[in-house]
Amino acid sequence: MTTDLAPTTLPPGKQPALRVIPMPADANAYGDVFGGWIMAQVDLAGSVPATERAQGKVVTIAVNSFVFKQPVFVGDLLSFYADVVKVGNTSVTINVEVYAQRNRTLSKVVKVTEATLTYVATDEHRMPRPIPK
Repeated sequence: MTTDLAPTTLPPGKQPALRVIPMPADANAYGDVFGGWIMAQVDLAGSVPATERAQGKVVTIAVNSFVFKQPVFVGDLLSFYADVVKVGNTSVTINVEVYAQRNRTLSKVVKVTEATLTYVATDEHRMPRPIPK
């Protein structure tokens, strides 16, 4: 976890790929949301632009980087922003940034996580297929 405590704002002019509020079942006894739960949500958010760009089914093949910058708490409103950063023959790399609106107010927004994941486009036999140009 980094020590960047500066409040920020949600990215202007961008729509989140996913928005979700973690619940008590997603957290430990102290109210901190499990990192694995956050990772699963990041994977879902990343799959949105990956599927759109690949024009079909994709599977996650790599988590290239994953940084937890701030804790996430039960009740935070999380916004996941996902962007294509690279397209290969059969793969697409996605950058995901996660922001938390504390207590579901717009007055306190912090970037809590950033990650880069790679997805591969697959065909009906679950084999890699070319991504349309």
